[in-house]
Amino acid sequence: MSSQPFTIVVPAYNEEAGIAETIERIRTGLDGSGRDYEILVVNDGSTDRTGEVIASLEGITCVEHPHNRGYGAALKTGIEAARHDLIVITDADGSYPVDQIPKLVDLCQDVDMVVGARTGQNVQYSKLRSIPKVFLVRFAEWITRRKIPDLNSGLRVFRRDVARRFSGILSDGFSFTTTITLAMLTNGYRVVYTPIDYYARTGKSKIRPIRDTLRFVNLILKAGVYFAPLRIFGPIAWLLFVGFLISAGYDVFVRYDLRETTLLLFLAAMQFGAFAFLADMIVVRTMR
Repeated sequence: MSSQPFTIVVPAYNEEAGIAETIERIRTGLDGSGRDYEILVVNDGSTDRTGEVIASLEGITCVEHPHNRGYGAALKTGIEAARHDLIVITDADGSYPVDQIPKLVDLCQDVDMVVGARTGQNVQYSKLRSIPKVFLVRFAEWITRRKIPDLNSGLRVFRRDVARRFSGILSDGFSFTTTITLAMLTNGYRVVYTPIDYYARTGKSKIRPIRDTLRFVNLILKAGVYFAPLRIFGPIAWLLFVGFLISAGYDVFVRYDLRETTLLLFLAAMQFGAFAFLADMIVVRTMR
């Protein structure tokens, strides 16, 4: 059992139906365990009775946002306000098995982040939402060259100094967890996954499938360019170079002439290749 103290950050936006039960379940799993922990709830500008419910709960720390700033922004506020350096994040809607928090904390003693992967025996997850994520996860795995059982699980443990290192690029929206996953995997941090269950949430979901899927695609592309530019621009350079070879072969063996298109393909391939290597060198030097 770990003796390291930790802070559980719970972002809450219009979660009057689930926040009290979530906090009670956290306490049930931790009280009497001898662990030193803090529960910190960030009320992210809720317009329902979430603030009143939080005020009625004893023994927790609450930070208020005057208006809704987003899931990631609430997590950032909680991380900075936390008393402890080991951070646990979970949702307020009752969807995550918070009784698994002690296990995740214990696993994080020798690694940089532990993620509760929603691959357990009891996972209640929308099939409509899971279809686009299959492709997004495969693309993220190609960028990071790592197996990713769950790209954006909201139950995880990590160290505050790591989150602070990437705070400038961590999203203020729902993609906070995706961003920190890609950032840590592409920079060689030790990330482990452990299976957890996932339940139907209490209350109305804030996720908008089409809009948020498009945002995930945009985010992963940006993260790939930022952390692994060679993986993004390298294939483009090779594709242009193959196009040059085909065009050059046609010019030499069929036309007996060299077209401007062939030269442009060659120049474009060289430029993309040089840009990819230069960007990769900058990333390596910056992340040291």
